[in-house]
Amino acid sequence: MLSHLSFRSSRLALAVVGAAVLAASGAATASAAAAPDAGARAGAGQQDGWGQACGTDDLDFTVSTETQAGGYYLVTAKAKPGITCYLEGTIPSASFGSAADTHASPAEQAVSDTVELSGSTAAYAGISPKSANSNGGREFGRLILAVAGDETHPVGFQLPETVEVDRPITTNWHADPADAVPFAA
Repeated sequence: MLSHLSFRSSRLALAVVGAAVLAASGAATASAAAAPDAGARAGAGQQDGWGQACGTDDLDFTVSTETQAGGYYLVTAKAKPGITCYLEGTIPSASFGSAADTHASPAEQAVSDTVELSGSTAAYAGISPKSANSNGGREFGRLILAVAGDETHPVGFQLPETVEVDRPITTNWHADPADAVPFAA
């Protein structure tokens, strides 16, 4: 019995070390793809199914006001010139202030498809400042946005007018703006 448990512990340790090696090589691939002299290596990595995940600094964002679903902000993200990257179909990191209750929560329960951004291809996310059906909330005049996982490089947008914020929600990133309408549950 003791040798059986010992064998399991060894397998678990090998699995952990193997996962760490794979994670490190994946991070190196993403870093190499961003390096100016890594053009040949980046192309080879993408042929093997690896691609560069989009970071906030890789993208240009625009924000427009929409009226559907009680009003929301449509965020459009496009890759900067010369960049091809992949934006996972998860929520953007979005908030109207620094307090926890001003950070947008998911409006969707599942992950959507990954969007490849290059050239004029865009990804869209909808952010509603208010999902509560109330007359309460705090007023803010800025939207702070980042790609989830890259919150150290956020971008800020001055909104056309102050907005009342109460339990904000956001959709995932989508390839079609019609899929980015944040309906409160």
